Amino acid sequence: MLHQLINHSPDLKRLADEGYALEIKGGYLLIHQIPYLNAKGELLFGTLITDLTLSGDRIAKPSYHVIHFMGEYPCTKEGQLITSIQHATLNQALFPDVTLNYSFSNKPPDGYTDYYHKISRYADIISAPAKSRYDNVTEKTFKVIATEADESTFQYVDTNTSRANIYPINAKLAGQKIAIIGLGGTGAYILDALAKTPVQEIHIFDGDVLQTHNAFRSPGAASISQLNQQPMKVDYYADIYSNMHKRIIPHPYYITNENVHELGEMGFAFVSVDNNNARISIADYLRKEQRSFIDVGLGVNISGDGLVGQIRVTSSTKAKYDHLQLRLPAGEQGDNEYASNIQIAELNMLNAVLAVIKWKKLCGFYQDSEREFHSVYSVNLAELFNEDQDLAA
Repeated sequence: MLHQLINHSPDLKRLADEGYALEIKGGYLLIHQIPYLNAKGELLFGTLITDLTLSGDRIAKPSYHVIHFMGEYPCTKEGQLITSIQHATLNQALFPDVTLNYSFSNKPPDGYTDYYHKISRYADIISAPAKSRYDNVTEKTFKVIATEADESTFQYVDTNTSRANIYPINAKLAGQKIAIIGLGGTGAYILDALAKTPVQEIHIFDGDVLQTHNAFRSPGAASISQLNQQPMKVDYYADIYSNMHKRIIPHPYYITNENVHELGEMGFAFVSVDNNNARISIADYLRKEQRSFIDVGLGVNISGDGLVGQIRVTSSTKAKYDHLQLRLPAGEQGDNEYASNIQIAELNMLNAVLAVIKWKKLCGFYQDSEREFHSVYSVNLAELFNEDQDLAA
């Protein structure tokens, strides 16, 4: 990743050519070996840290003039704080081995033209007292920083996380193997959201081909030629979302009693099927295997000259399974215009969004004060009803 960005970015190449110790880590640019004096006049070395503004595999102009620093606060030769860059004290963990101790602010009238301009300016200010006191001290060490192998699940750097400084929170989602069972509508929108998270693998299960009615309630816009080819849904969506996420694994078949054991390898499952018998069979297996999952569903009916409907999200973890028998639809499907009225993409989308938000709550990404395991949104009432709270938590 570092070499690729340097090759496409003259400002990073100039920094490297001049001997700055560069490292790319999770959407951040780290510059190590910046010499400075602390309040005692001791010579120390710190690290400048800034988020990267990217456009594909190229570096764009820095979006923000503030920079972060790992180390003690840099001081003058007299032991006074360098006030020309003073901004905020943070002491915020960014990675296990990286802490943002301070943020500094020093903005040129027209902002920074590129990352060379930004890094070199802050390095000059911070290191000037150390250079004036100690001969041969420099930030241009030509030291090679060992870069970790690119273990990211993304095809390109997630700068949204680095810009917001929420990497430790986002990391709570990493390492998971997720199953999405059913890609008819809601399941495809779940995939759309999960593909933007750092989960380890996303396994998608569906034995159907992509047809016109699917296109009208799913993300994106399939072309006529694509629909005429009648691709398997899982192959179609895996091809699209693999542009962003490296590990989307298609399974072009339904989950049945014969292969349901494959879900035992997953850490979490989203169940988005329109067959109640299949739903109950999958839920029973996941419950017995003590796997956490979310089951989604929506019901739409004609009322007068309009539609009424409900969107359901039912969660289950090791802490709570006792509500499933009451909450999951079972038996033959009743009257439901969902099968014939396909112009409800917004309901599929909302169903998926509510499910993914709940999953993120279970992971600790979002705070979860309500701790509900069953939610129903009423379309005509515009109300969200939460039930089956985990009172023991």
